[in-house]
Amino acid sequence: MSANEADLERGREMMDRVYGPGFSETLPAERDPMLDDTVGHLFGEIWNRPGLSVRDRRLLVLGATAALGRTDLIEIQVRGALANDELTPEQLREAVLQLHYYVGWGNGTQVHRGVEAAIAATRTDAPAVPEENR
Repeated sequence: MSANEADLERGREMMDRVYGPGFSETLPAERDPMLDDTVGHLFGEIWNRPGLSVRDRRLLVLGATAALGRTDLIEIQVRGALANDELTPEQLREAVLQLHYYVGWGNGTQVHRGVEAAIAATRTDAPAVPEENR
């Protein structure tokens, strides 16, 4: 493997840690420079740096993303936080309230929508409990 390929592999592994097992398999098969930089540099290097946990980095990303009012990106991060047991639905809802006052009510509303959509999807995505185990 070349260094670039090694960074890409490490990036895919980190993406699966951040967003849940198998996430990297959803990436387009066709490579392009933007995607390679995202996977290889952002996830292969930045998310892998020592000093902050994945949870710490996620909280920072949630705050920055909240300032942008991006419901779609909030939902992706929250799904990862829930999948990794980093934050509970109650903690996420508390974060929404906190962020409302720092990112503005309009952006906070978008954060709320993304959090609630992720929580609802996570409940829906949960594996069914076999009848004999109920």
